[in-house]
Amino acid sequence: MLVTTIPAMLLADRGRVDLLLILNTLVGGILAAGGANTLNCVADADIDKVMKRTSARPLARSVVPRSHALIFGLALSVASLFWLWWTTNLLSAHLAAATIAFYVLVYTLLLKRRTTQNVVWGGAAGCMPVMIGWSAVTGTIGWQALAMFAIIFFWTPPHTWALAMRYRDDYEAAGVPMLPVVATEEQVTRQMVFYTGATVLVSFVLIPAAGLVYAGVAILAGAWFAQRVWKLYRETCAGKEVVPLKVFLQSNEYLALLFCGLAIDAV
Repeated sequence: MLVTTIPAMLLADRGRVDLLLILNTLVGGILAAGGANTLNCVADADIDKVMKRTSARPLARSVVPRSHALIFGLALSVASLFWLWWTTNLLSAHLAAATIAFYVLVYTLLLKRRTTQNVVWGGAAGCMPVMIGWSAVTGTIGWQALAMFAIIFFWTPPHTWALAMRYRDDYEAAGVPMLPVVATEEQVTRQMVFYTGATVLVSFVLIPAAGLVYAGVAILAGAWFAQRVWKLYRETCAGKEVVPLKVFLQSNEYLALLFCGLAIDAV
């Protein structure tokens, strides 16, 4: 997700590449992501022990005291705030702080264990790097940044639910109500089709701000991704054994292609 920051910055400063500003913004983003992920591990240490996918995390194995991890996570978070304030601007620093707070307090502590919509609304935290990147260049939040935010927002549910389908038993054992735990595969993949379609359509909104290179990538990559999710849906409807992890991996490839196309077009 952090890599989406770079194309956002290139689009905001179209035709110019300020390597120092990009580097400083990425360092701030890395600190923020590290702080948020560390605090997430502190909050989820109990369920991480139960889930095979996360059982090797340091707090799940009790090789790091939770109090130490808490201090480390807070230190990284504060460092990200001051680094971005110092090297970019106050708006980018505030956005990073808001991202950390939303991810930990809203997604991890409030939504994750209470609702099947956890990744839908909690995924907003993962959309923030494009906003931070855009604001680092312009000092504002433009409609282009909001469009990139929307792309990642709609992309997150099918991406995450594909992984949750693969690790359904883990989430069920941990008592986390991911959609694949409480709904049938057909219902889950139908929702994935909807959000994938929304992702592709929203990606077209950026075409006027970009150009032909991005337009071609958005159309071709979007069709490729949508076809794969539709295939998963049809297979579940037919009662076939499915491999949802392929969709998870392809969703990463789709987002990478889309934002690489945007970066190339902007430069």
